[in-house]
Amino acid sequence: MARRSRTKVVSTGLTLAIVGRPNVGKSTLFNRLIGKRVALVHDRPGVTRDRREGDGQIGNLAFKVIDTAGYEDAGVETLEGRMRKQTERAVADADVALMLVDARAGITPMDEHFADLLRKSRTPVLLVANKTEGKGSEAALYDAYRLGLGDAIAIAAEHGLGMEALYAAIARFAPPSEDDDDAEEIPAVEMPVDDPNRPLQLAIIGRPNTGKSTLVNRLLGEDRVLTGPEPGVTRDAIQIDWRYKDRAIRLVDTAGVRRRAKITDAVEKLSVGETFEAIRMAEVVVLMVDAESPLDNQELTLARHVIDEGRALVIAVNKWDLVKDRTKVQREMEDRLASSLAQARGVPLVTLSAKNGQRVDAMMEAVFKIHRVWNTHVSTGALNRWLAHMTQAHPPPLSVHKQRIKLRFMSQVKTRPPTFVIFSSRAADLPDAYQRYLTNGLRETFDLNGVPIRITLRKPRNPFTDD
Repeated sequence: MARRSRTKVVSTGLTLAIVGRPNVGKSTLFNRLIGKRVALVHDRPGVTRDRREGDGQIGNLAFKVIDTAGYEDAGVETLEGRMRKQTERAVADADVALMLVDARAGITPMDEHFADLLRKSRTPVLLVANKTEGKGSEAALYDAYRLGLGDAIAIAAEHGLGMEALYAAIARFAPPSEDDDDAEEIPAVEMPVDDPNRPLQLAIIGRPNTGKSTLVNRLLGEDRVLTGPEPGVTRDAIQIDWRYKDRAIRLVDTAGVRRRAKITDAVEKLSVGETFEAIRMAEVVVLMVDAESPLDNQELTLARHVIDEGRALVIAVNKWDLVKDRTKVQREMEDRLASSLAQARGVPLVTLSAKNGQRVDAMMEAVFKIHRVWNTHVSTGALNRWLAHMTQAHPPPLSVHKQRIKLRFMSQVKTRPPTFVIFSSRAADLPDAYQRYLTNGLRETFDLNGVPIRITLRKPRNPFTDD
């Protein structure tokens, strides 16, 4: 639930109203902010009918929060019309309105209609994109710009993701504290502090018989999951709540993934499906490979899938104690990664022995480090200073129309993984090679090695020509 800080809680005196069309996750966010499950949550639209109030908190900021019915365009005399009236009253009573949209479903005509009404209200509005934990949510974040409510704050209320960004947005409306020091320059890179009470989602994946379950048992210090020399011993994705050096971790041991052509058994197909679901829900994925036959095409395909899902990746090379020419094997693996996994250059590679426990702690340190990088947020000011430097050093090429492409503005729209939008005069014409130049520059300047970086180019909206 909502992060409860041990630092002094500041009562902002603010009232926040959570509004939006039905089934975008308003009640889930309400429960997250107040720190307990009070509002009923269900996939069926229209479950919430009356406004519900509670005392909410993120970090050290305390406020009142109102959960409202899903906004529907209906006559005043109907039940839906009366629910809409309650929502409008809640917005009028609030100091800030949080308009939720569903990043999975994308921006709908009802979202646009609701945004038009909110822009006419005197209440400040923060646009919040919920359900951004999976692949495919970025398109809705970029599309949300057309609502005219500014940048969308990316969150996943169910999993507690994005609360740091929501905290920063709400804090701008809080009255100044008597203890506040003079304003200081915002640091170029902001590292959100992980909440130790929220488990880090960690999945262990790989081919059959690479030692995944052996590693899990070694980490836990007990024979928690079944192991053996036979491939395919693990069938279900086994989820275990665990603590490592006082850090809560939700550890998932998964079934081994073979080549698709070799999978004929129905149970194995279900097991592999659970493995890919575990990847989608993870924050960090450890890909276990066998040091005696490391990084074959199937394992590289798995690694690319993890990166495409936007997860942080660590490659654990098991059975390292059996390798004779370690320098040669490690160099071959690094070369293979550099050529086949360029979209996440610098993925950590850790050699270990799960059976003997050698360097297992080094793997966990790599997990925590890559998780911090995956959560990195770079300030808009620092990004635009960097963009000016990069374009001055190597100007963008001419477009197909023989005009110079101009990169006007840049902002980070979400973390987990770091995702950026650049507004360009001719976004569609920017070559892939120049985008790679920018991506590599981001990695080097802001220490973003090892995680996927997503850059989307957008053409600025012209109010005189665009609809």
